[in-house]
Order: sequence, then structure tokens, then C-alpha cells
Amino acid sequence: MSFTARGMATGVGSLPYKDTAEALQLIKQNLPEAPHWPQLPQRGGDEGFVHQFLYPLVRLGLLEKRGDKIVFPVDNPAWPERLTEFYTIFLAAETGDTDALAAFAFPPASASGYYSFVEDLRQNGTGRARYLKGHLAGPLTIGFQLKDERGRLAYYEEQLRDLLVKTLAMHAGWQAAALGKFELPVIIFMDEPGIRVYGSSSYITVTREMVLDDLNTIAGAIHAAGGLAGVHSCDAIDWSLLYQSNLKIVNLDAYQYGDSLLPYVKEMKDFLERGGVMAWGAVPTYDKAFEEDADSLLARLEALWTELTRRGVDREVLLRRSLITPACGAGLLEPALAERIYRLTRELSQKVQEMV
Repeated sequence: MSFTARGMATGVGSLPYKDTAEALQLIKQNLPEAPHWPQLPQRGGDEGFVHQFLYPLVRLGLLEKRGDKIVFPVDNPAWPERLTEFYTIFLAAETGDTDALAAFAFPPASASGYYSFVEDLRQNGTGRARYLKGHLAGPLTIGFQLKDERGRLAYYEEQLRDLLVKTLAMHAGWQAAALGKFELPVIIFMDEPGIRVYGSSSYITVTREMVLDDLNTIAGAIHAAGGLAGVHSCDAIDWSLLYQSNLKIVNLDAYQYGDSLLPYVKEMKDFLERGGVMAWGAVPTYDKAFEEDADSLLARLEALWTELTRRGVDREVLLRRSLITPACGAGLLEPALAERIYRLTRELSQKVQEMV
């Protein structure tokens, strides 16, 4: 799918409310062209990534709570039978069985923001929206938080990593297809701060091939469902990794880490020429947002764009293929700060759109 963003604004995902109506109001007011469903971590643990994105593993007993931890119970005698049941459902979903794919949906109790967003679209229509946006946690981020019963990180265990990637891929495909029923193009971001481990001396066994295979598997499921796949990373990383993947959108904290793009200009040019889109997280997601306005944020972006252009990136292409977002999610912030961030995102987007 061709995607020319032209400075349109969207969000990363999380907001600091318990009331879904408050979250939806903020999104509709400030991101009318590309609204997203709100992830609401303040509502409690059920809104965390395990229950939201990995529920099939919980339901089948492939993830279970032991004490205060969630682990893969590989030592359970029923593990092989549970694995067989999972792969049976996965293969059916992968080949187009809608009932099997529905097994990878959000449990209603764990994604109140998503279901309120969908219900609002059903009742009130899509309004000014040109795109709808969803999101999920990425495989590295999850794989370096979950462990098996012996304390081994899931990402290093081939079987567990395979379970995670396949579950996330089917969930992402389900989410893209479900939002696509509103007859608008769908964007799905993988929230992947964990990608920063690649290239670190502490994680030398995480290879480029592993990361690309995992991201491309999930991106492929999104694209197969008609969506546009992106990755959000809020750190300075090896951006060539994302540029050389099958992603359509790369989202970064451009406010703090914009200069980290400069060593990868050649790869960025190739990415943009293939139709890729840069999503500039240009609005800081900490108290600095109270010191900035749309003009000062635009000046920062312009300085970065000028340097990229000087190094060979076509400015016109760059502007056409730019989204504007907050630098990161806002789920753990004070509501007043989140509201300031979303307003600045809207105002900055308007200024960029006038330039295209």
C-alpha cells in the first residue's frame, strides 16, 4: 500500500487515564486524521502486554503465574500437549480460519481502550479519519522481560521465541483486519524499545538475522491483513536495521535522538525511495513539553531535516513521507502533561502540513 503521510499526526499508544472516554476525547481532538486506540496501563495489570497480546499463551497454560512472576512452565508435564494445541490453532489462523484467528484477539477485560475505540467508531463513524492506528509490544521487548521456570530469558530460547513471535504475528494480523473493517487503511506499530540490545556487547548473541526475521514475520502478518507495519523505538539504535527490514514506517524519539539518524543517511534514502515513511517523535514526553511550543519544535525538526538534506536526502520526499508523533507513549505521565503533548503534536503537524 502506498502511503504519503504529508505531516499527518498520530500517537504512539498509551495514555494516563482510567476512563476510556477521557482518552478517546483527547485523541479525537488532537489526532483526527489518524486516531489510535488508547492503551491504559493505569487501569491495572490486566492492561499489560501479557494479557493484551499474549492471551492465547495464558489460556493454553503456556504462560502461567508462579508467585509474583509470569513464566513459561516448560517443566510442566502437560507442556508438549499444550504446545501441540497452540500450533494447531496457529496453523489454522495462518491459513485463513477466522475462528482460529479470533483466538488471538484482545480479551475484553484487558483492552478497554481498544474496545471503547471500536465502539465509538461504530456509533459515531470515522469522522475526519484517513487512517486508523493500532499497536502492540514487540518481540524483543517482550522476550527480554519474560523467562522460563528456570529464569532463562525467553528471547534466547528458540522454542519460546518462536511462540512469542507467532503469537504476536497472529495478534497483529487480527488487529489490522479488525480495524480494517471500518474501510480505512490501518497502521500498526510494534512498540520495540528492546531493539536497543542489538549491537550491545552485553547481548552479542542477538544477531541481525534474528531481529530482522522476527520483525519481518510480524510485519508480514500486518501487511497480509492489508495494514501498514511500523516500529516505534525511543532510543539511539542502529537505524539501518529497521530501514533494511520490510517495515513501512520507522518511528523514533526525534526530540532526543534525532542526530542518531545521521550515520544512516544512505539507508534512509533507500528506505524513503522504496516508499517508507519516517514518523518523527518530535514532541518531548517529559516536562520539557511545557517549555516548548509548535514553533520551537518545528525549528528543531527543521535543523535536523536541513542536515539530512545536506547529506543527500531529498527534502520534498522527506516532507511527503513524514508523520508527526509524540516522542514516546504517555501512559505513565500526569494527565496535564499528556494533554500538553497531544496538543503540541496537533499544532506541530498543522505547521508541517502547510509546508508540504
